[in-house]
Amino acid sequence: MLNQTNVKLGKVRSAIRELFEYGKKRKAEIGEENVFDFSLGNPSVPAPEEVKSELMRLVSQSDPVFLHGYTSAQGDYSVRKALSDSVNSRFGTRLTADSLYMTCGAAASLTITLNALVNVGDEVITFAPFFPEYSVFSAHAGAKLVAVKSDPLTFQPDLAAFQSALSEKTKAVIINSPNNPSGVVYSAHTVQALADILREHEKKTGNAVYLVSDEPYRELVFDDCTQVPYIMNHYARSIVCYSYSKSLSLPGERIGYIAVNNEMEEFGEVYAGICGAGRALGYVCAPNLFQQLVKAVEGRTADISVYKRNRDILCGALTEYGYTVVKPDGAFYLFVRALEDDAEKFAEKAREYELLLVPSNSFGVKGYVRISYCVDTAMIERALPAFRKLAASYKS
Repeated sequence: MLNQTNVKLGKVRSAIRELFEYGKKRKAEIGEENVFDFSLGNPSVPAPEEVKSELMRLVSQSDPVFLHGYTSAQGDYSVRKALSDSVNSRFGTRLTADSLYMTCGAAASLTITLNALVNVGDEVITFAPFFPEYSVFSAHAGAKLVAVKSDPLTFQPDLAAFQSALSEKTKAVIINSPNNPSGVVYSAHTVQALADILREHEKKTGNAVYLVSDEPYRELVFDDCTQVPYIMNHYARSIVCYSYSKSLSLPGERIGYIAVNNEMEEFGEVYAGICGAGRALGYVCAPNLFQQLVKAVEGRTADISVYKRNRDILCGALTEYGYTVVKPDGAFYLFVRALEDDAEKFAEKAREYELLLVPSNSFGVKGYVRISYCVDTAMIERALPAFRKLAASYKS
């Protein structure tokens, strides 16, 4: 018999992907301009011009045998050195090239990290709402995902609930800030409090717990929220899973890294575990062309002012129409209170107005929908009458 867990995963798409596929079909039926697809977190802003020019330079001037060849399993040394130097410069850490492991994006980073850390029967804690694939990644590693609630007014983690959720089986905690799906940035107070609670738990139980930060949206912050707290400055047993998919608008290139805090006592064992998990999963040697690219353009970002404008248009209009929105500080998502208790029924109702919104059930909470505003501003403006009509249909 085949592995039925994987067969099931292959047969049933995630709710986000299912809605995206429905949107493609609907656009073919009635015209793309008539469908308001807010389903997928696919950057709508082009990569910086430096990305194009650097790619052209690499392809035209580099030794092709080197450029398209294998690197070391954990990535090219010069790339890892440049990226670790960049992190040290920005956040005051003391990473080395051998603190980083280059990966095919954040999903590979998380999968490798969880497989390196957990044993069968361990628990991984995260905070709802959370990216649905955390459940898949944790289960594949043999762990149970435990979702802890957040404050419904701010979507900051509920610290008391977190403290209660910690157990002898807890091996790792995943945080995601700026958050998908809420767009909320965890405050420095929140991150420090999480670290303090973990240290107290370790002191009480003698068990090591690792804080894993999923950071594809780190640079996508707006207004006065200029910097997301860096977890290595708050907690020694910390690991950062980073991706350039959102900051550089390169989701299809699948390039990122794992950074292991070398201030932790067992750093050598943890980094070896990362390398071993990458080997076992077949995630060795991320594409060298894009390793060399990110080394050259490290620190650049796409034009995120477009996302801020989209956020402001949607937040202002939806609030006016009667929707409840927690204004996000970053990423490119709105988490909006559904106008009825059942988020899936509300999302079905929205389809009648050609609005494709992701219900919150798969994010670990009920009663909300996620709106991905990484879309053309013109589409948002065309969609506003539909949002108004949807709200009016509930008032009537």
